[in-house]
Amino acid sequence: MPLKFSIQLPTDRVDALDQFGTADAIAEIAKAIETAGFDACFVTEHPFPSDEWLGSGGHHALDPFVSLAIAAGATSTLRLHTNLLVLSYRNPFLTAKAIASLDAASGGRVIMGVGAGYLEGEFAALGADFANRNDVTDDAIVAMKAAWSGESVAMKGEGYEAAGNTMLPPPVQRPHPPIWIGGNSPRARRRSVDFAQGWSPMPLPAAGTKRTRTSAIENVDDLADAIAKMNEYAEQQGRTEPLDVNFVPFGLHMNTRKLPSDDAIREQFAALESAGVTWVTLGFPPSDRAAYLDHVARFGETFASGS
Repeated sequence: MPLKFSIQLPTDRVDALDQFGTADAIAEIAKAIETAGFDACFVTEHPFPSDEWLGSGGHHALDPFVSLAIAAGATSTLRLHTNLLVLSYRNPFLTAKAIASLDAASGGRVIMGVGAGYLEGEFAALGADFANRNDVTDDAIVAMKAAWSGESVAMKGEGYEAAGNTMLPPPVQRPHPPIWIGGNSPRARRRSVDFAQGWSPMPLPAAGTKRTRTSAIENVDDLADAIAKMNEYAEQQGRTEPLDVNFVPFGLHMNTRKLPSDDAIREQFAALESAGVTWVTLGFPPSDRAAYLDHVARFGETFASGS
């Protein structure tokens, strides 16, 4: 199977809302991504980042559900990818309701990329439990799956207690939209196997591990080794359902400033497929909307499925 593509909606560019953050802008870019033959669009989220993180290269973003709802209305087949939601920022049932609503309204097009998070200052501002974020994340996935059943739920977790509550409508995708777990750590890989349908690692030099609180992936060999370890764990757990692996290609991250050559991209895509990657998530230089649309169209002609 050829690689599938999730392309950035640059809704983090709040400094250029007229270019990237209005309803018209989001709709135009989403429609262009679909027309170019790509499989999904994605948005990031940061509801209340700390000034310290922003000052060291961090970014803002529009609310992911608002952005993806606009994209859903402008398209008919494009998947809607949260990349990534930090589950412990919210009550799990509020997250489950937002995802189910988006999936229902879009006719079943959501891909739910989630992560445990790493920005302690944002956790503090939101009243979220940073120290126990991994356990909270695992619990949230279980709670959301229960809510998506459409049946009465009775369960208790950190910050909530459902003593017989029901959520309707359920997601169109049954039993729920695919869940992709973000992060490079061994626990993220195990969480993917135990709770989800995919794993979303990212390129990360060793120097960045302290900042992001996850493991380094510096080259395709590192990635292939991590995928092999995940598959080994899946076999140990008796999992037979295949897992998607969604990776951010080297040199094609969010708001990348300069694209590699087409030949270099082809070579990397072939190496990623050989390593076990099934999806790639990438962005283009966001100088202005017209230039971004040009990148989308040209990249689609060159690399999208069927090109």
